[in-house]
Amino acid sequence: MARSTPDVAVDLSENRPEPAAAAKRRSPHRLGGLRTPGWVGWLFVLPALAFYATFVLRPIVDTIWYSLYKWDGIGASTWVGLGNYFKVFTDPDLFASIVNAFKLIVFFSVIPVVLGLTIASTIRRIATSRLALVARTVIFLPQVIPLVAAGIAWSWLLSSTGLINQLLSYVGLGDVTRAWLGDFATALPAVGMIGAWVLLGLCTLLLLAGMSKIDPALYEAARLDGAGPFREFASITLPNLRQEVGVCVTVTVIAALASFDIVYIATQGGPGNSTMVPGLEIYYLAFSERQVGMASALAVVLMVLILACALPVQWLTRDRTS
Repeated sequence: MARSTPDVAVDLSENRPEPAAAAKRRSPHRLGGLRTPGWVGWLFVLPALAFYATFVLRPIVDTIWYSLYKWDGIGASTWVGLGNYFKVFTDPDLFASIVNAFKLIVFFSVIPVVLGLTIASTIRRIATSRLALVARTVIFLPQVIPLVAAGIAWSWLLSSTGLINQLLSYVGLGDVTRAWLGDFATALPAVGMIGAWVLLGLCTLLLLAGMSKIDPALYEAARLDGAGPFREFASITLPNLRQEVGVCVTVTVIAALASFDIVYIATQGGPGNSTMVPGLEIYYLAFSERQVGMASALAVVLMVLILACALPVQWLTRDRTS
């Protein structure tokens, strides 16, 4: 005779997932098992925020305030309003320094990014060889060298009796030789080439790192379809490097507009004012000519120009997949 099984009532409500809203209401913020209010998280941010406000935000506010006065940094100040800003754009020497900074963008930004894309794409193709490791090391070496040392070394190389002119004379181009950093026509391009040499390694490694995240299957599929190296670069590599290119352009544009070290060591703004840039002009105005208000106005203008150039680049190159 079959044994009857008693009916057992099973409450499945305990196994049902709790609604998200109810779970959120029942799980307060906890720290060490104790209920904590939401503002406690700000306590962890407060030290860094205080440091940032003291050493970044406050100096910016002070600089904007100083720019509205005529002040030598010691004595009494005189309110001039926007007069300093008006002079920045009407004084030929001050405005020329801004123009020189934008000219340096071609050397500091365009050349390193374009060459970096080419070199990184070449290294990616020979990634398994020892030559790729040597190439990465040699190209990144200028980033390790201090800018002051780089400026001094290139000043020797580009002097009238430097190695560059000796090589040109050796290959029969003695008529081309000159003091590259002392000639009005070649001083700014020479400074620009020094900056391009320094920034090339950074751009190359950033772009090479971006290429390493691209799925190799995309390149294999392109080769099966008969695509050549240029087609692979234009259709696969470049579109997938949007963010890396944006970082490179942003960093190099800022380096061009805010350049100081290389220009100060190599030419000190000369010959004449042919290589004068805003960073160097601010230094001379504040510490040599005692025009703190004018220097502050030029610094504010430089900050606005950097933001006006960097923010659109970041917006255009941001990731829109999310």
